[in-house]
Amino acid sequence: MENKRIKIGKNIVLSNDRPFVIIAGPCVIESEKHVLTLAASLKKITSELKIPFIFKTSYDKANRSSNYSYRGPGVEEGLKILAKVKKKLNLTIITDVHTETQVLKAAQVVDFLQVPAFLSRQTDLIKACAMTGKPVNIKKGQFLAPEDMFNVVEKAENFGNKNLSLTERGASFGYHNLVVDFRGLEIMKHTGYPIIFDATHSVQLPGGRGVCSGGNREFVLPLSRAAAAVGIAALFLEVHENPDKALSDGANSVNLEYFKQILKYIKVIDKAVK
Repeated sequence: MENKRIKIGKNIVLSNDRPFVIIAGPCVIESEKHVLTLAASLKKITSELKIPFIFKTSYDKANRSSNYSYRGPGVEEGLKILAKVKKKLNLTIITDVHTETQVLKAAQVVDFLQVPAFLSRQTDLIKACAMTGKPVNIKKGQFLAPEDMFNVVEKAENFGNKNLSLTERGASFGYHNLVVDFRGLEIMKHTGYPIIFDATHSVQLPGGRGVCSGGNREFVLPLSRAAAAVGIAALFLEVHENPDKALSDGANSVNLEYFKQILKYIKVIDKAVK
């Protein structure tokens, strides 16, 4: 089976047989200052460890438990902020897109487009992303089996894009719970495309707090180690300097102080596997 390689931005290459890349950042843009400060901290840590880094955050969290939950600054303001982060810190950027209209705007700013898990079967959205020519990361829906992603890949390829990656982020297991079947990483590798493991969303408890999601962040490291042992192209982590105060997904986010320690563990395992 050929391990396909996709280039993100100027100098990052994703492949299942290359050293892992880290995709990290806060769930949502809380403010311009917050994003710039956190992104700078993440860049410093990943540079010290010599791990390729893609910064992630969202301008709009369209799928929230409650109408009163914070969604973000919106597409226009959010993309302006991401453009500043990219230029000032010279970072490669990934962000979610939710509609075909957003895709065209986001593609002008970010390096890597991401299809959220709940939208992973939305043909028109996948078409819009694929036709930009930008690399596209498609998160496997919580309701999909790993092999179902073969059809999703075929959609994107039929629209002319073979710069793809797939992300595992857990599967629904009853109510308010997710479970990770690590066989899925190997199954999705049969597409040849880079496989990413989203450790922080995999420990989420969707809607677990009634008006918002809960999470078990203490399981982020063991799940990350397991995924690295299977072999992944990238590890995806939501990071915040004070997760308990985060405006979105704080319960499953990694504390910035713990981030470096996690990467040290994963780097050792990744090197041994590859």
